[in-house]
This record gives sequence, C-alpha cells and structure tokens, in this order.
Amino acid sequence: MKTWYRVYMVECSDKSIYTGITSDINKRMDSHNSGKGSKYVRARLPISLKWESDEMSKSSALQEEYRIKQLSRKNKIKMINEK
Repeated sequence: MKTWYRVYMVECSDKSIYTGITSDINKRMDSHNSGKGSKYVRARLPISLKWESDEMSKSSALQEEYRIKQLSRKNKIKMINEK
C-alpha cells in the first residue's frame, strides 16, 4: 500500500507562515491546533490552513517543502492566493 503525502502552509496567530509535510492533513491540523504539533506552531496558536498541495510521493513532497521554505513571504502569499 503506497502512502501519499501533501505539503501544506498554515498561517499562525502572529501572521507567520509555517510550511510542513503530512500524510493526513486533517490529523496534522488537529495535532497542531491541540498543541501537539511542531514547537514553532505550538507557540503561535491558533493556526489556519491556507494552502495544501496535491498528493505526491514522500520524496517529491520533501523536495517541494524545501522549495517552498526557501521562498520569501511575499512569494508564499502569492502561491496561497493562486491556488
């Protein structure tokens, strides 16, 4: 059974944008919002999902996550608004 992954961007309460990868977007959002997600997000709750990719392999998702993390805030917002 092949597992598919998604890259996602959330907006934190301080208006920062966090980028991550998951195989279950709903479970990951619940984890973040309950304070059990990443340390970065835990300190900036609540969050809201702003963008998610289509499903892809883990390797492709990791590459896409890295690419997005290298973007400026302006380009991340542009990417969010285009989807």
